Amino acid sequence: MAMRLPRPSPRVWLALLLIVLGGVLTFIEQSNVRTPGPVPTDSAGEPDFYLEGVNLTRFDAQGRPHQRLATPRLVHTPHNDMTRAETPKARLLDNDGALWLASGQEGTLGADGNPLVLRGDAHLESPGEGWQLDTNVLHIDTVTNHAWSEGEAHITQPPQRMRGDKLDVWFDDDLMRLTGNVHGFHPPKEQAP
Repeated sequence: MAMRLPRPSPRVWLALLLIVLGGVLTFIEQSNVRTPGPVPTDSAGEPDFYLEGVNLTRFDAQGRPHQRLATPRLVHTPHNDMTRAETPKARLLDNDGALWLASGQEGTLGADGNPLVLRGDAHLESPGEGWQLDTNVLHIDTVTNHAWSEGEAHITQPPQRMRGDKLDVWFDDDLMRLTGNVHGFHPPKEQAP
């Protein structure tokens, strides 16, 4: 004679189903966790920290955000107190609240976050004025809102364009100075018929 085992109750089946479902969800959640990239090393020494997917905000004396920096990776080395950023994008406001955009292939922030130096396809833009500047290395003093380039700089405000060996821009004064071997193209205004 065969012996029959009692049939599990619906509560037991439900408990087993919840345990299996919890295990599957745990496995899925752990497989979505991003592992950080390799720890960067260079001549500046070993970093004391690095961050990924960073959005930095600096506030003015009245507590309003006036400078932002976004970068996929930020690395700080204590040996030289430098912070390096990959493909940084900066949003800066002048004292009138006008927006300035800056970017580069790489960037460095000095001690206390100043100056910001953008290298490789450095770009500065004033969307409100409709002009943009391109150079290889761009320095930005984030305290005095002064940007400069010691190398060749190209300025465009369609249809005008200019180039020079040195550039200075003062955000708060709406002043730009291009010096050294300056060349420009300024087409005449079209006359209305």
